[in-house]
Amino acid sequence: MSAQAPRRRPHILHLHSTFAAGGKERRAVALINRFGQGVSHSIVSALPDAMGARDLIEPGLSVHFPFGFPPLAGRFGVRRLQTLARAMRGFDLILTYNWGAMDAVMAHALFGPMQGLAPLIHHEDGFNADEADGLKWQRNWYRRMALARARALVVPSQRLETIALGAWAQPPGRVHRIANGIPTAHYAVDPGKVRRDALPRVIKRPGEKWLGTLAGLRAVKNLPRLVRAFAAMGPEWNLVILGEGPERAAIVDQALRLDCADRVHLPGHVADPAAAIGLFDLFALSSDSEQAPLSVIEAMAAGLAVASPAVGDVAQMVAPENAALITPIGDEAALAATLVRLAGDQALRVRIGAANRERARAEFDEAVMVERYAALYGAALGLDEFPCLNLPDHPV
Repeated sequence: MSAQAPRRRPHILHLHSTFAAGGKERRAVALINRFGQGVSHSIVSALPDAMGARDLIEPGLSVHFPFGFPPLAGRFGVRRLQTLARAMRGFDLILTYNWGAMDAVMAHALFGPMQGLAPLIHHEDGFNADEADGLKWQRNWYRRMALARARALVVPSQRLETIALGAWAQPPGRVHRIANGIPTAHYAVDPGKVRRDALPRVIKRPGEKWLGTLAGLRAVKNLPRLVRAFAAMGPEWNLVILGEGPERAAIVDQALRLDCADRVHLPGHVADPAAAIGLFDLFALSSDSEQAPLSVIEAMAAGLAVASPAVGDVAQMVAPENAALITPIGDEAALAATLVRLAGDQALRVRIGAANRERARAEFDEAVMVERYAALYGAALGLDEFPCLNLPDHPV
């Protein structure tokens, strides 16, 4: 009997709205790292200069960044969509992410059959500032048309699932809600063992308390709001904002105007959030729009209490003890009052943090997320078993 021929390594095309090191990008990289050498990947960003997540990919994997791929964003036109469709030929699976890649989804819908394109799975993780206050009907319509031939639509939150089934008119069988996950054990760091100089350009001094957040410095994150809410906290508290983006100047300006700039720190992007978040004493969000933010899960896994507006699924994600302190959307005074209350009650912070850690381990561990994505992608590839070489163990 002749030996069975080795199976060809599947090649996946990833079309991102941006490949900066934000939540969806870090999730995509986590999956690429877990899938290991059994899969090849080609990654394209609609913003070619936004490629920070590239540095998080483990060395030695088959990951490519195609040169000369047609722009994902641009003026609508049949010829442009035909060009996009031709560029998607030759792959085994096409993964698209967020509104910035929706023209590629439309190109697949219109020209996929005649170009012989592989199945497409689209991922939606939320909205930018231009849709934070309400969805645009034109985009709803465009999504409905573009997703007509998609194999699946993946969302991380209950709210996005409701929108997909309603405003975007997607059939239930196409929509898959997969909760974001992280390696929760990696975040269970003893605060006493965290290096106080773990961050660039800022050192945690004895006696200081840190209110922290991880966020791209974008308008939708409304970080000047967090600076204003933080200003009421005691002098022993510092605000540490980890991330990069175009809103840095606005954040600094707000801190200067409130005369608290000496207590507001922006160290930039950190490669290992687990090492940094262990320095925080309290975590906060101030966003106008979120869905199921990865940073909240990271804070929970690190045993932190979370102060946040009730955006997306945040109130459902945190432990019940924490949910009672999630504030109404847009109520800046309530957010500030919650920060002051938590800052002044260490026992409450510790109790809520412990409950959050247990919930993160039970509901948001990376093992479950990886298995669900592997099953979905494997089915689209026609595989009985996805070639997942680095599947993490389930949490104890």
